[in-house]
Amino acid sequence: MKKLKDRMEFRPLLSLLIILLLCGILSGGSFFKISIVDGHLYGRLLDILRNGSRYMILAIGMTMVLATGGTDISVGSVMAISGALACSIVDQRILMGLNGNVFAAIILALGVGALCGAWNGFLVAKLKVQPIVATLILMTAGRGIAQLIADGKIVTITSNAYYYISGGYILGLPVPMYIAAFMLLLALLMTKKTAFGLAVESIGVNSESARLAGIKVEKNLWLIYVFCGVCAALAGLIESAGIKGADCNNCGLMIEMDGILAVAIGGTSLSGGRFSLVSSIIGALVVQTITTMILAFGVAPEIIRVFKALIVIVVCLAQSPAFMAKLGGMLNKKKVVAQE
Repeated sequence: MKKLKDRMEFRPLLSLLIILLLCGILSGGSFFKISIVDGHLYGRLLDILRNGSRYMILAIGMTMVLATGGTDISVGSVMAISGALACSIVDQRILMGLNGNVFAAIILALGVGALCGAWNGFLVAKLKVQPIVATLILMTAGRGIAQLIADGKIVTITSNAYYYISGGYILGLPVPMYIAAFMLLLALLMTKKTAFGLAVESIGVNSESARLAGIKVEKNLWLIYVFCGVCAALAGLIESAGIKGADCNNCGLMIEMDGILAVAIGGTSLSGGRFSLVSSIIGALVVQTITTMILAFGVAPEIIRVFKALIVIVVCLAQSPAFMAKLGGMLNKKKVVAQE
């Protein structure tokens, strides 16, 4: 049996536990306080799970993309598009024939997310455009598309059914938790119970060798970007439901960086190859816990980005073979000196 410390999940889980322990000490234990109101659970831990659901869902899609050696920096714009479309339909600003049907709005929004992913996949897989350049196109144009859908306005809605996506509860727990759990289960089934997971890793290690081995590289890349687009659209639905409307300028703004950070904290190499969806979920919780901790202790929100920047530095250094080799050499040298 593989040792726990050798598993990809060990380091991000240890980081999460240390941060939570620090929060508990600084708050005198109040950080872990959970109360029950009207049969629903409330508390900062629940806030982390609810608000972190967007990061978790994005991290699932981003893990697949990064594992192939690619990237997707358009997810924030896709969130804005899906939120604008769904809210505009519910508010009957467009497609009035649907009579504001929430289910139809969700399906169409997810479909548009898949279409956005298909566009990115077409540029990357078929036209061989560099992933960061290909997704930069939609990152730039996406918010403009969202603005066109919303007619340049902030769309506010009054639909309890739509609010339920973010504010609902099932068995006392927030609905976004169940959505994130469902997406994780779906992704695990795709990567663990089929050959798809091996194809993703193979493409990330060496796409040309994967092609020669019989793996349909283009088809798999297309599917991966489509899946990432659906994840981004779903995160956009949760965010728009949480604010009870669509704010095209701010929905998902810079969240792609948080998604990449969550995956990197989880241990997935940004150059592609081995990956772990569970580790990425833990990484997403680390990102959200840091945000919640800073806000809970009254620290200026601007500091959040500084903390995240420091984490990025640590992650990048930890993934640098040269730095880790040099650090290991320095530690071994000190150990030898101490023994002498």
